[in-house]
Amino acid sequence: MTAFDLSPPDEAQRRRLTEALGDDARRVLLAHGTEAPFCGTFLDNKRDGTYTCGFCGLPLFRSSAKFDSGTGWPSFFEPFDPAHIRYVRDLSHGMVRVEEVCARCGSHLGHVFPDGPPPTGERHCLNSVSLDFVAAGDPLPDPLGRGGAEAAAVK
Repeated sequence: MTAFDLSPPDEAQRRRLTEALGDDARRVLLAHGTEAPFCGTFLDNKRDGTYTCGFCGLPLFRSSAKFDSGTGWPSFFEPFDPAHIRYVRDLSHGMVRVEEVCARCGSHLGHVFPDGPPPTGERHCLNSVSLDFVAAGDPLPDPLGRGGAEAAAVK
């Protein structure tokens, strides 16, 4: 069971967070878009910390689970907490894929594939614009003002 509040943002919070997004973030997070490969902010990030949802701030992946997949997008072999990711069957573009969305706000993150490294064999292939990064030891973002685990420092 996660220590984080997974209830979705209310309409006022959603409106405020949407207004704060740039055009690219809005297109990817809210309209299920994709950023171009090899250009994302976090592709080559090697710092120790936690990647959070770019919309609601929920922790999604630890830097210790990041690996270079060679695909052009930040890739991870396991989520911060499985309860923080929701999986949706995606039939777009003539393919069958598994889309990943934030379990709290429903924002599009990327896709997961069964060709990752051990120990999970998963490749969570994400858009940098769907993420924010919190360095180890810094407090997590709390854009929904929930306090508790949301405002704690990253371990």
